[in-house]
Amino acid sequence: MRSFPYDTQVDMQMKKSTLFFDLDGTITDSGEGIMRSAQYTLAKFGIEVADWRTLRPFVGPPLEDSFMDFYGFSHDDAMRAMEVYREDYIGNERVVRDNFPYEGIEDCLRALREAGYRLVIATSKPKSTAEMVLRYFRLDAYFDFVAGRDAHDILHTKAEVITDAMRQLQLLPDEIVMIGDRKFDIEGAYECGIRTTVGILWGYGDRAEMEACGADYIVATISDLTALLCSPTFGI
Repeated sequence: MRSFPYDTQVDMQMKKSTLFFDLDGTITDSGEGIMRSAQYTLAKFGIEVADWRTLRPFVGPPLEDSFMDFYGFSHDDAMRAMEVYREDYIGNERVVRDNFPYEGIEDCLRALREAGYRLVIATSKPKSTAEMVLRYFRLDAYFDFVAGRDAHDILHTKAEVITDAMRQLQLLPDEIVMIGDRKFDIEGAYECGIRTTVGILWGYGDRAEMEACGADYIVATISDLTALLCSPTFGI
């Protein structure tokens, strides 16, 4: 693992051409909307959570896993909870109302495109929802492809989403860098054979989580991420 600024010695491997970005907690701060809709959903199941901020662990992993892991829902109840959640999240426009792009992220995306990278979203959100967010904030023009959960929830884990994107884009693992704020992003990338990962610290994970999951690089700010990825020695 390297923190940025970092030692300039790099692994000699295939030049990286494509950046896979997580969405929630990496491109936009969607935490409030996710947590408030989780609070609403739990209340529908008789579980009152006084402070929505305590539901921070819901930001990142697949929703049904959170309901099962944190509140002991059965699989069937978790799937019903997802329906309630999505009705509130989309119906009350939390998906965009309680959400905003991180300051400086658009400049970063622009610089990365100008540097010649292809940019891809790889998110545990439904693909249609992710596309809605990107369009709303006018960030869709920076991304060549959006990978997310499908309409039938067949793609479940981050690794499954990444694998599907790699298949559709005909990419090899060594061409890709995965960038995200939670261990699910880093571990999902490694599961798919991607060997270069960047953990970011402005989202919903922290340095301890990024170190524990083995992120290759850890960056604290968006400007550090831009400098790292645009470095002439990165990924060579």
